[in-house]
Amino acid sequence: MSLLKRLNEKNITDQDKKQSFNKNEGKVILPYRQELPIFVKLHKYVMDELNIGADVSDEKLMEVIPGIAERFFENEGERLTFEAKQQAVKRVIDELTGYGPITSLLNDKDVSEVMVNGPFQIYVEKKGQILKSEAQFRDNDHVLQVIEKIVAPLGRRIDESSPMVDARLEDGSRVNAIIPPLSLVGPSLTIRKFPESRLGIDDLIGFGTLSKQMAEFLDGCVKGRLNVFISGGTGSGKTTLLNVLSNFIPMNERIITIEDAAELQLGQDHVVSLETRPPNIEGKGEITIRDLVRNSLRMRPDRVIIGEVRSAEALDMLQAMNTGHDGSLATGHANTPRDMIARLETMVLMAGIDLPLRAIRDQIAGAVDLIIQQSRLKDGSRKITHITEVVGMEGETIVLQDLFVFKQTGMDADGKIEGKFVSTGIRPYCADKLERYGIKLPSEWFEGEG
Repeated sequence: MSLLKRLNEKNITDQDKKQSFNKNEGKVILPYRQELPIFVKLHKYVMDELNIGADVSDEKLMEVIPGIAERFFENEGERLTFEAKQQAVKRVIDELTGYGPITSLLNDKDVSEVMVNGPFQIYVEKKGQILKSEAQFRDNDHVLQVIEKIVAPLGRRIDESSPMVDARLEDGSRVNAIIPPLSLVGPSLTIRKFPESRLGIDDLIGFGTLSKQMAEFLDGCVKGRLNVFISGGTGSGKTTLLNVLSNFIPMNERIITIEDAAELQLGQDHVVSLETRPPNIEGKGEITIRDLVRNSLRMRPDRVIIGEVRSAEALDMLQAMNTGHDGSLATGHANTPRDMIARLETMVLMAGIDLPLRAIRDQIAGAVDLIIQQSRLKDGSRKITHITEVVGMEGETIVLQDLFVFKQTGMDADGKIEGKFVSTGIRPYCADKLERYGIKLPSEWFEGEG
């Protein structure tokens, strides 16, 4: 018996043991799979009625399916309530035009992330809080079908020989999938949604991510061609901030973006997006971030933007920043600006080149001008907690100085973190460089808390 079949049987057995109790109505609600027969029959009937060979748009399907379902219910739906019929039709439409049970979650504007842990457990992040959804898949095969629907148009694959994949939806939302034998709970799917409209710096100020003063400073840093590194943990908003900062790049510059799965949404016209490629079924043909960084330097870029630096590509990125490619932007995982420096050192060593630690630190100190620390706080809010300048070397140590920080002052009655953004009172070392680009930093920005 295959692993997938055993997992399906286990999931169904476990699900039969669980019945949710609705306290408001005082009655037991049947497990999801016991409600499925009518949906399965309707789905088969619709598929038989439709001309599968025709190129039918999703909009057309949404128009014709209710009519087909009405004919089906004339014979099969005598004991069904109107609500049950509507629910069955909705599930069929979601199955054929969307991504099955998670379609409504992806369409919910308040949901920022969808996490599928096997067929019967789906969580969402809603307004910064993680909640369990009532939506469920039929079984493991159903989850696999949805994953295949996502990755197939991108030329990517997922199977036992390649059980992990990074992909994206049409709107740019980031997708990660992992299946058995690596995932023991069944196929798992994580989708980080992108907002329908591109966020701007005013939106982030409104969300409380940073202050207006910090925003104007970052605007000047990007236009003044400083090399900026965005640091933060998973889900802290690094890519969103990278998108927003890219808005400050002048429209007449040529931009090369490099990502594992393309998700950056730049507003400029002259943008070339590059995306990595996984190895084929024979294990050949892989194109890594490092390969793309090297190639991008031959493409006459004014700016190089790297979605995330994870490995040996850090060495090529630092060399590019140190050889005339100013104004580059990148992100990486770290909890503090100092941790980001240490991670960069480690990633350079992963390139396999025997460099002395002093030489690596000299490269970092000469390449990176600014580190922006983005954090997801306990209440789910995302804030820039540090804007830190890389000053240079002092002996064997890279010298950092905080320019702006977020100071937490407490929590309100609703559990929301209270605090304020403050200047540390230090005038940036990069001020002279920015002035050469005609960007003047008002002295009142750096007067400290007073």
